[in-house]
Amino acid sequence: MPQFEYRARDTKGRKLKGKVEAKNKNVAASILREKGLFIVSLKDHSESTLSEINAQLSRVKSDDIVNFTRQLATMINAGLPLIQALSLLQAQAKPAMEKIIRQMIQDIEGGSNLGDALAKHSVFDKVFVSLVQAGEAAGALDTILIRLADTLEKQKEFRAKTQGALIYPGIVLTAMLVVVIVMLVFVVPRMTELYADFDAELPFATQFLIDLSSFLRNQWYVFIASAVGGFVVFRAWKRTPQGAMQFDRFKLRIPVMGQLQQKVLVTEFSRTMSLMISAGISLLEALDIVENGMNNLVYQTAISKARTGVEKGRPLSGSLEREDVFPALLPQMVAVGEETGQLDDVLEKLAKYYESETEHAIKGLTTALEPMIMVVLGIGVGFLIIAIVMPIYNLTSQF
Repeated sequence: MPQFEYRARDTKGRKLKGKVEAKNKNVAASILREKGLFIVSLKDHSESTLSEINAQLSRVKSDDIVNFTRQLATMINAGLPLIQALSLLQAQAKPAMEKIIRQMIQDIEGGSNLGDALAKHSVFDKVFVSLVQAGEAAGALDTILIRLADTLEKQKEFRAKTQGALIYPGIVLTAMLVVVIVMLVFVVPRMTELYADFDAELPFATQFLIDLSSFLRNQWYVFIASAVGGFVVFRAWKRTPQGAMQFDRFKLRIPVMGQLQQKVLVTEFSRTMSLMISAGISLLEALDIVENGMNNLVYQTAISKARTGVEKGRPLSGSLEREDVFPALLPQMVAVGEETGQLDDVLEKLAKYYESETEHAIKGLTTALEPMIMVVLGIGVGFLIIAIVMPIYNLTSQF
């Protein structure tokens, strides 16, 4: 017999949920009413299971969080009650996000506030939750949500620009790798047969190419095993505290790319600190939250040391100045903000400045990568000509 999942309230207003067996949905509803229950929702268990599987297969994306924040801010600013606003968002959300919003509604109906309901879901980071909690405490949730939505949209656009700069070189290098593999697996063996027929003495470049082709065709499993083993060892090393720190430090020292990542991290630090201080969150708490949100252990350590300095009574500017990962302009401008009492405004201007610097760096990187890729392609083509075409030319010139 089919099973139906229900959520209901009893005569005392207590929430109940469970399953009931019945021939159809109408019969199930009649059974629940006979028990004196007020039905909140009733659905086929198979449909529920399918929706749960669909929710697990789907994933909440950053776009979903941005849209949720913007729409919730607009509805609350328009005067809609929180539960009603969340219900409207639930009706139009994707399966994974719909499940989260449904659980949030249940928590809020049970007496939780929005910040606590958000904190139960990992898709909302600590910065997001802390800002919402601060907005609720100050009675300015709509204002905080609007600022948060603006910030999330800026971060999304900013990350898209930084990631987009690497798409072109990534495609070209991938295509080049595919061409090289095709040459080694299919073309070079045919040329090897020709050289063997003439019993010709081959130059070093040609012999190297033939040996590499023979290895890929005959010992391909060794190559794959070595690649997989190296990847596993690398991941295990990177998960250790020392390995993670060394790898993050190495990323910052990569020519051009390292400087670009530093600008990105400083931009994120300035923008998030500005948003949290303007929301009324204490400086120490803001530093603690930003530290956990940074995607680089080197900067996490630097912010932790700066926070310790602030705890000891030093100004934020002086604490930041002690850490060499921050550019000299940052502590200087922070000092101005501390003196004038406009630290949040100064940090927001710094975020815009470093964002602009990052965009210029991205354009410079894109401009520099194009000739570099052409040089690499030229070297590769030249090597193939020397290794394949020159021996053929030498053989034909002997006749």
